[in-house]
Amino acid sequence: MDLSSLPAVNASLNGLATVLLILGRHLVRQGRVEAHRRVMLSAFGVSSLFLVFYVTHKIWRGFEHTAYHGVGAARTAYLAILGTHLVLAMTVPFLALALIRLGLSDRRAEHRRLARVAWPVWLYVSVTGIVIYGMLYHWNPVPI
Repeated sequence: MDLSSLPAVNASLNGLATVLLILGRHLVRQGRVEAHRRVMLSAFGVSSLFLVFYVTHKIWRGFEHTAYHGVGAARTAYLAILGTHLVLAMTVPFLALALIRLGLSDRRAEHRRLARVAWPVWLYVSVTGIVIYGMLYHWNPVPI
């Protein structure tokens, strides 16, 4: 089975998660709590599917990584984006599950307080996931 298209699928899932996160925030600011709930649960589902596909691709490739061949400022930028992405990505499942628990139990004040931190982290991870995909698969110089 050829799973080489999974990185593009994963970037698309990150893009969809980004759109859903922005839409979810917009909806709650309009006071449309039920629509917000559905959209944010969808964002969690999309992000969960991303994680399953990411791990599947890693296993399929034998945990081999795709090297970035840029040099100088491009390499520094890539490593900074990758490092912050990885550290923050490890927190997203825990933050998202806590938000879901608080939201579904109607603990709005606590949910809102956590969301002020968790939402930008989740959004950053989704956006930088797309950037990393672009850097590795579309803007990666050929090694000399």
